[in-house]
Amino acid sequence: MASKSLKLSNYLRFFCNFNFNPLTPYRFSRLNSTRGKNSIDLKQYPPELVRSFSAAQFNHGNSIQRKGHGHPHYLDESQVERVRGIMVKAKSTRMFYKRSRNGDDCSVGKESHTFSQNPIGSPESCSQLKVDVDTLTRIINDHPFPLQPLHPTLLHLLPPSSFSTSLVENVLGRLFAAHSNGLKALEFFNYCLIHSHLPLSPDSLNMTLHILARMRYFDKTWVLLRDIARSHPSLLTLKSMSIVLSKIAKFQSFEDTLDGFRRMEDEVFVGREFGTEEFNVLLKAFCTQRQMKEARSVFAKLVPRFTPNTKSMNILLLGFKESGDVTSVELFYHEMVKRGFSPDGVTFNVRIDAYCKKGCFVDALRLLEEMEGRDIVPTIETITTLIHGAGLVRNIGKAWQLFSEIPSRNLVADTGAYNALVTALVRNREIESALSLVDEMAEKHIELDGVTYHTMFLGLMRSRGIEGVSELYQKMTQRGFVPKTRTIVMLMKFFCQNCHLDLSVGLWKYLVEKGYCPHAHALDLLVTGLCARGLVHDAFECSKQMLERGRHMSSASFLMLERFLLQAGDMDKLKELDQMIKKLQSVLPPSRGNTTGIFTSRVIT
Repeated sequence: MASKSLKLSNYLRFFCNFNFNPLTPYRFSRLNSTRGKNSIDLKQYPPELVRSFSAAQFNHGNSIQRKGHGHPHYLDESQVERVRGIMVKAKSTRMFYKRSRNGDDCSVGKESHTFSQNPIGSPESCSQLKVDVDTLTRIINDHPFPLQPLHPTLLHLLPPSSFSTSLVENVLGRLFAAHSNGLKALEFFNYCLIHSHLPLSPDSLNMTLHILARMRYFDKTWVLLRDIARSHPSLLTLKSMSIVLSKIAKFQSFEDTLDGFRRMEDEVFVGREFGTEEFNVLLKAFCTQRQMKEARSVFAKLVPRFTPNTKSMNILLLGFKESGDVTSVELFYHEMVKRGFSPDGVTFNVRIDAYCKKGCFVDALRLLEEMEGRDIVPTIETITTLIHGAGLVRNIGKAWQLFSEIPSRNLVADTGAYNALVTALVRNREIESALSLVDEMAEKHIELDGVTYHTMFLGLMRSRGIEGVSELYQKMTQRGFVPKTRTIVMLMKFFCQNCHLDLSVGLWKYLVEKGYCPHAHALDLLVTGLCARGLVHDAFECSKQMLERGRHMSSASFLMLERFLLQAGDMDKLKELDQMIKKLQSVLPPSRGNTTGIFTSRVIT
């Protein structure tokens, strides 16, 4: 699969760049002045009829000359070029063509003096030249890393004229969802930042920061933040700060997080006076990681400097809820009221969610009545939380009632509301009703997201087994949907346990073809299943694809593959894997649980 993707990358890389850019009057006059007395006055041709192209490299000369039929050789002038059909020296020329009168900008006409098959400018070639998000993401992920830089490939695939803000956002979003290597995402972002004629969006920067921080590239994250602060400060938002501080709180120490907050103030958001909103970002970094002791410490330490607001209290309330301590939620709620803060809709939603997750559904309904008694209007999130809570206590009747009341509350059922009811039905083993609800979502064009598919796969595994799961899996792939990592790992495990390695390998290939880099947990399951059935070569190829995409293997996968390769006497493949692992370590240090390659020198001598 990797070789096929590489061929696609090379094909697009060396393809011609074709732009329908009309010549300016200045270029018209320059063209006329460089011709002799037999030159044609190009002013008689309007600029909108002029087409330009550049030929980077062609094989065998099939695209730059048309042999026979009395057509001249426009680009092949020397003898060796004519005989061998190769380009020796680049040159510029001009030619005339018959224009189609159908008004289609992508149509050059029936005849072209230089292109015998599929001429540039025809609708077929235009569709080939267009690089969409899926193709671009796949090529970036398939790019050999870290052996070659990505910038030259991007320069061939993505000329500056093809940039758009949405394209950059979508590609970075796909790279994030695909678990791509952070250095590739950074190189793509920097390329777009330099070459784009349009300003990038803050979302593009935030997605890049998310990818880098997730892979613990904190040094490069800080370098990027400082560079953006100097060159494009408008891209920096509180979301940027939140992403970085949350990851530091997750992977590093309490002191590192506080130091990160200081660096944000001194090095990144220079000249900005930090206030309550920035203080809330720091609180959220600890609360989202359920580090409530640290959050309370920061709150007590910085309250003299920053004045908290209702949002600050709701963030702390959310942290206690995420910790699963309903008693702490209620105690802090009363402390919040005692401090003079008025609870709002977010406050009640957090409390209702805390009671629902603990199975105290009656208390959650009581809070709904109290909320409405305070003239706080419930949102769709409130009703969704209650539907989910009804499902947890197996009160399917109340779940249906809450769902059916959504229109009467002047609300619109979204994907979250449908997912909550689907989860309740699956939990109650009403799989037919859940399937009907999913069909209703599709009919109403309500998005089926990762939660929808994960919930349905769980229900089908318990009720219909491999047949039901396979049917939904086929529908999912036909729709082109790629699930979240937890669903991929769950499917890999289920397929392997049910002796359907063909489906496991098919899922792996599907992910690679869609431009995704499968998670190491998925590779662990696949390598185990393949090696157990003697398919060591297939396990080797999947492992190689993982490393080629800049992601480490786990120690468990490598040790298993090493043992089977040694038994088969295939030392070349083992050495190849070891070299790739060592090369990747030079730019991406392995985390805990990742392999470092072969330990003993006697194995590879």
